[in-house]
Amino acid sequence: METTTLILILAALIVGFGTAFVFNMLILKKKNQNILAEAQKEAEGIKKEKILQAKEKFLELKAEHEKVINKREQKLNDRFNNLKEKEQRVREHAENNKKDYKENQRLREELSKKVEVNDARSKELEKMHRKQVEQLEVISGLSPEEAKNQLLEALKEEAKTDAAAFIQTTMEEAQLSATREARKVVIQTIQRVATEQAVENSVSVFNIENDDVKGRIIGREGRNIRALEAATGVEIIVDDTPEAIILSCFDPVRREIARLSLHKLVSDGRIHPARIEEVCNKTRKQIEEEIFEVGKRTTIDLGIHGLHPELVRMVGRMKYRSSYGQNLLQHSREVANLCGIMAAELGLNPKIAKRAGLLHDIGKVPSEESELPHAILGMKMAEKYGEKPEVCNAIGAHHDEIEMTGLISPIVQVCDGISGARPGARRQIAESYMQRLKDLEQLAISQNGVTQAYAVQAGRELRVIVDCEKVSDADAAKISFDISQKIQNEMTYPGQVKITVIRETRAVNVAR
Repeated sequence: METTTLILILAALIVGFGTAFVFNMLILKKKNQNILAEAQKEAEGIKKEKILQAKEKFLELKAEHEKVINKREQKLNDRFNNLKEKEQRVREHAENNKKDYKENQRLREELSKKVEVNDARSKELEKMHRKQVEQLEVISGLSPEEAKNQLLEALKEEAKTDAAAFIQTTMEEAQLSATREARKVVIQTIQRVATEQAVENSVSVFNIENDDVKGRIIGREGRNIRALEAATGVEIIVDDTPEAIILSCFDPVRREIARLSLHKLVSDGRIHPARIEEVCNKTRKQIEEEIFEVGKRTTIDLGIHGLHPELVRMVGRMKYRSSYGQNLLQHSREVANLCGIMAAELGLNPKIAKRAGLLHDIGKVPSEESELPHAILGMKMAEKYGEKPEVCNAIGAHHDEIEMTGLISPIVQVCDGISGARPGARRQIAESYMQRLKDLEQLAISQNGVTQAYAVQAGRELRVIVDCEKVSDADAAKISFDISQKIQNEMTYPGQVKITVIRETRAVNVAR
């Protein structure tokens, strides 16, 4: 009974569960159908929407395509029209070319006819020209090239002369116009500055017995005094100073030659250009001999032996040189004595010290001009003439130009300072004064055709003597201008420098 009841209960439960399951399944099925229906509807809507979008996109692409096609058609039409226009222009140009070609053909024919006529005329002219040239060659005796060269040379010389004259005229006008302003500047400067001026020792006085001798020295039309100045390079100033003639030159040797020559001429009484040149040459040789004798006596007095003759001559030349107003030979003798005494006190060789002291300034009296400092130049000359290395070093190092290598070198330097620095030894004048005058002369001598040059008037005038066979009058003016330009560009000088170019012809014969 209980078992049957359980079975019935179980069956009832199974039936209930089945019924519920079937009912649920039916509900789910119905829901699924609804979902499918909704999904189909939604899919249909999406499909319609996408179809519409695709249609719109297609229409847009179609419109753009039509625009592109329209543009291309427009471009093709434009190109076609342009081609038509070009073709039309080409046709017109071709027609014009045909016309031009015909015209050119006609002109060419006319030109060929004219050329033939001109050729015929040219041949006739050439024949006539040849005949004229042959006639000119026969008349002048010159070939065409020779005539051309002569004409060119003449034109060149004329142009040079005209240029020099124009430049000279322009400079004179500028100088005249600037004189007034220059005077104002000079006056203002003098009023503002008052400095003491040192007198350069560049003049000598030649005493005469009476003033009648002055006229004989000057000579007829000044030929004697010009000859004397040309032979010695000294400016001779004959003024109202009673019984005296002034000799002006920066070189003491020249002044001495001029003084002795004047003395001989006045004593002899024969004063004329030929005699002046003869006396000056003899006096020059006498001075050279005296220079050697002075050097020889100096070396003997100091006990210095074995000097090369050229060094002895340089020692003698010191007599006519000065350094800041101090005579160079006396200065060198003093330095040599001081060096000997100091070397003896220090236990060194006094003879070598004296030798170095005497030769320490030989670079100031060279036979040829040099740009080297006088200490280095003196050292090189001492080496050239076989002096010992310690002597050469002392000469080159006495102004610290080179390094000192021996004990003699500082002794020479100290003694040089003692001799130059003692009270009353030197006057403070510019040593560059003499160098400037030498530079003036060298600058003038470097010009072509110049034989001699002398700086006078304390460097304010440069007298240049030229070879009359090589230099013409026009060339003399050009040389004067060129020298003035070189002085302005290459030198420093106070005031102004007057350049006088002298060109003279001499005819000398001897009656026997």
